[in-house]
Amino acid sequence: MSDTERGTRRIVSHPILSAPDRETIAFTWKGEPLTAQRGECISSALFANGVHVFGHHHKDHSPQGIFCANGQCAQCMVVADGLAVKACMETVRPGMDVAPLDSLPELPETPHDGVFDDIEERAVECLIIGGGPAGLAAAIELGKLGVEVLLVDDKDRLGGKLVLQTHKFFGSVDEVHAGTRGIDIATLLAQEVAQHPSVECWPGTNAVAVYSDRKVGLVRDGRDYVLVRPQTLLIAAGAREKSLTFRGNTLPGVYGAGAFQTLVNRDLVRPAKRLFIVGGGNVGLIAGYHALQAGIEVAGLVEALSECGGYKVHKDKLVRMGVPIHNRHTVLSANGDAHVESVTIAAIDDGWEVIPGTEKSFACDTVLVAVGLDSCSEFYHKARTFGMKTFSAGDAAEIAEASAAIFSGKIQGHKIAGSLGHEVPDIPEAWSRIEEILKSKPGTVEPEHRPEKSDGVSVVFHCEQEIPCNPCTSVCPQQAISTGDDIRGRPTFIGDELGVACNGCTKCVTICPGLAITLVDYRKDEDYPTISLAHEFPKDDIQAGDVVNVLDTEGAPLGQAEIAKVASGKKMDRTLLLRIKAPRAIATRIAGIQVQKPEAAEPMARYVSRMTDDTVVCRCERVTAGEIRDLIHQGMRDVNEIKTVTRTGMGACGAKTCGSLVDFLFRQEGVPLDERTPNVPRPLFVEVPLGVFSGLHKER
Repeated sequence: MSDTERGTRRIVSHPILSAPDRETIAFTWKGEPLTAQRGECISSALFANGVHVFGHHHKDHSPQGIFCANGQCAQCMVVADGLAVKACMETVRPGMDVAPLDSLPELPETPHDGVFDDIEERAVECLIIGGGPAGLAAAIELGKLGVEVLLVDDKDRLGGKLVLQTHKFFGSVDEVHAGTRGIDIATLLAQEVAQHPSVECWPGTNAVAVYSDRKVGLVRDGRDYVLVRPQTLLIAAGAREKSLTFRGNTLPGVYGAGAFQTLVNRDLVRPAKRLFIVGGGNVGLIAGYHALQAGIEVAGLVEALSECGGYKVHKDKLVRMGVPIHNRHTVLSANGDAHVESVTIAAIDDGWEVIPGTEKSFACDTVLVAVGLDSCSEFYHKARTFGMKTFSAGDAAEIAEASAAIFSGKIQGHKIAGSLGHEVPDIPEAWSRIEEILKSKPGTVEPEHRPEKSDGVSVVFHCEQEIPCNPCTSVCPQQAISTGDDIRGRPTFIGDELGVACNGCTKCVTICPGLAITLVDYRKDEDYPTISLAHEFPKDDIQAGDVVNVLDTEGAPLGQAEIAKVASGKKMDRTLLLRIKAPRAIATRIAGIQVQKPEAAEPMARYVSRMTDDTVVCRCERVTAGEIRDLIHQGMRDVNEIKTVTRTGMGACGAKTCGSLVDFLFRQEGVPLDERTPNVPRPLFVEVPLGVFSGLHKER
């Protein structure tokens, strides 16, 4: 799409989400009038209007666009009403004049009549940094015990990454709302926090520093600076996405999966027509599924390992929809001039080297990078250095699923209250066991078991891997589904042992987070039974009488079958129930229907190669891997020395993006990390205008 094509990117129909009724406001981009929705960020408004290039780097004039959409980098900087701001964090205001940032920004003049105020200070029993699942769960427990809490989060809505998750959650129904969609869990937790008067929440607030006098600096709404002295500090700031070096990795159209989910699921903007995913963990797999739900084609997913690291049920959902997974492959380049036009991948051998002749290119306009997460733990380490009573929970402590983060926050809330001298019940021994289960990695994969009987109703479980999940056992009215003694066990139907038969209610089918349960009903026709399966795509896209391609768990085609009925209802939680008539020979093998047309995932006739080998490591300062390698070859082992020579890590993000990539280069060049001196972190974790510290209030 060209930079001037407008008005085609709003999502007005979605199987899970409803478009909010928000006021339309006017703003300008490069002097041209555009419209936005009140309350949305500049980046989302620009994407909705077809604008992907937000500016050009002052060093080499390379195009700049969105990357993290989380305030962690500075690639989306624009000039708004004369001030350089991050487009992903700044809200559009009526009449706002937005322009590209094509050079180093000029400092605005300070008004002579500015008013300098004293800096506000306050004390609190517990300060929680992060309003995601862990922070909210901790605040709830502390609120129950009457502990004075101040919870801060840099977004304008509480919930963290939960507000981006439209899928149903795994884990335990009783403990962490398993079987409920992430967006709804965010609402439930925020509502419960609001019930406790001792808990105060400050959304739109950045924690910017921890000081040696044991105070924490906060910036509210980008302008008001407050110093807080907490008796205890809980870090629940979540995680940031890891970056990856490959040719063309800084082109607009290359960005993190979290940024994509922000645009699609939070702001209901369709940022791509066809995308390609790098990384087969849960984040990448889920983002691919969310793309399909938003009407975006997924050309494929590349994973360097022989198997995807995410839950197999997530991978299975993608392949059943028609998305190919390229295991033992790597990305070589994102290709294009001002924006991504294609991606090139290749197979790798056991030594992780590219196998010549295996290169393939796929047409796409977006490349999603989902290669893991790093804990946002800098606040925790700095506070501990200064002797503060500090705790951590969720991804800030250990990368795991959101269900584990909720329970982690719950436990830490009890520990904090006890450390403050509040009367707290003993933490049950079972809690540690539950936390361990929820944090556990995917277990073994066993062959799918298909029931042999061909009368009555058969329950077929297409989940082949041990993961913590029990919604199906909780909703079965016959109590005839069991995972054994541990919710990580694979579910089985135990009706024969109990002397009961499946009544075909389909509750287990519609609640399953992995869409991995089907019912095969032989009662009306033994030769052409009816298969009931869950479907989370627009109801208007499929009708009774349609003939569809049916696939097995691994996405292999089984043939065609007719849709007999499409059912929906409030109790199904925005999930459609498809009833399909199919031959008995394939009935128990059917796990889903093909959603995406095969041609969306076909490679191009010839692969695209890039001539340059200058892969950018430091996005902010445009420093290449070759420049850093040369200095390592010269004997430099101090990252701070490399920073002095090249400015690597001196940009706006403060090495959040490139720090781990520099370490990777050391390892790649055979230098153990214990032989290198790490980068000295900045005292401030987030960029702050100097006027904020002085208390200078300026009309904006």
